[in-house]
Amino acid sequence: MIDYPAVQRALHSAAPEALPETLRAVLLTMGVSDAQVHLVDYGLRVLIPVAGPPDSVPLPVRDSVEGRVFAGQQPLVHRPDDGTTVVTVPMTVRGDRHGTLTARLPSDDAGSAEVEALEAVARLLGHEIVVADRDTDRYQRARRAARLTLAAETQWELLPGRSSRRREYALGAQLEPAYAIRGDGYDWAADDTSLILTVVNGMGEGITAALLTSLAVNALRNARRAGLSLADQAALADQAVFAQHRGDLYVAALLMSFAYDTGEVTVVDAGSPQIWRRRGRSIEQITVEPQLPLGMFEETAYKPQSFQVQRGDRLVIVSDGVHTASSPLGEAYVEKALHRGINDSALLPPAEVPIAILREVSEHRSADADDDAVVVCLDWFGDEARD
Repeated sequence: MIDYPAVQRALHSAAPEALPETLRAVLLTMGVSDAQVHLVDYGLRVLIPVAGPPDSVPLPVRDSVEGRVFAGQQPLVHRPDDGTTVVTVPMTVRGDRHGTLTARLPSDDAGSAEVEALEAVARLLGHEIVVADRDTDRYQRARRAARLTLAAETQWELLPGRSSRRREYALGAQLEPAYAIRGDGYDWAADDTSLILTVVNGMGEGITAALLTSLAVNALRNARRAGLSLADQAALADQAVFAQHRGDLYVAALLMSFAYDTGEVTVVDAGSPQIWRRRGRSIEQITVEPQLPLGMFEETAYKPQSFQVQRGDRLVIVSDGVHTASSPLGEAYVEKALHRGINDSALLPPAEVPIAILREVSEHRSADADDDAVVVCLDWFGDEARD
């Protein structure tokens, strides 16, 4: 029923801002009686309609069919009493979750072939939207359940995505408060031998913190793309931040490089982010020698260290906005609740773990606390996943 090449041609030739409507129109010509596209908001709380019936409304991620599909990343098939089949599939690009596609098929006996075709169409639409983001603001606007602060706008533009997956690993990350984040952030980049993952926290408030983090991340990227070692990446970023702020402002950073073939993790700990590892039923903090934050002093020399990950390990990296979050009684989240949060989220996929932990942090801390926070979760499959 669904002619994938025809859908592909239609989306490739569509105007960047018209992708959802183009998809809906072409699916209707193929016998689909209705189709709807939802994009997830920055806070990962609601799915916002961008094409579909005029009475469409945002749907909660935690309490809707589309939300279940988005969180679980599995298609869901429903057969109402009207003789049709309603199929909802995730719209995900290389592990980065963007939303969902829902289609109503005119037959109640639609099978796996139709579901697989819709999954392929949703992936294609996701790729096209990622490319279209260069030319239109439509999808950026659609993802907003509220207005972003200028600092948050700066931070979200800096990020590589919120989740990623390949044979060797799966990871997910999230920032809070999503619409008013300041200095916390993260970055990652992969090639055929390794993954480099960075968690950063620029000091200060508002746009000052966001610009500081942006300077550090771009300096790290510049050094990484020049082929420099992890320690030299830290040193170049340190020099860039110090040259701009002369030690008055600095950036806490954690740099990690994961080797696919050996599971060796090279680390430069230049600040406050913490690494926690779940291996089997055991949860422990990975401690390495702390070194000076980026930009605190001129020409700091950074020393790389290392530890090992095994297939099946889960790493959870948290900024100080998580591990130092205090309850009304003054108890830091790291003292008891972080261990419990990692344990309670053990069955969740990596993309869902940051959301679960940040939700717990919000419930744990004092009502007047407003520190921003980042959580990154990585599941390690290693080189054995290639076998």
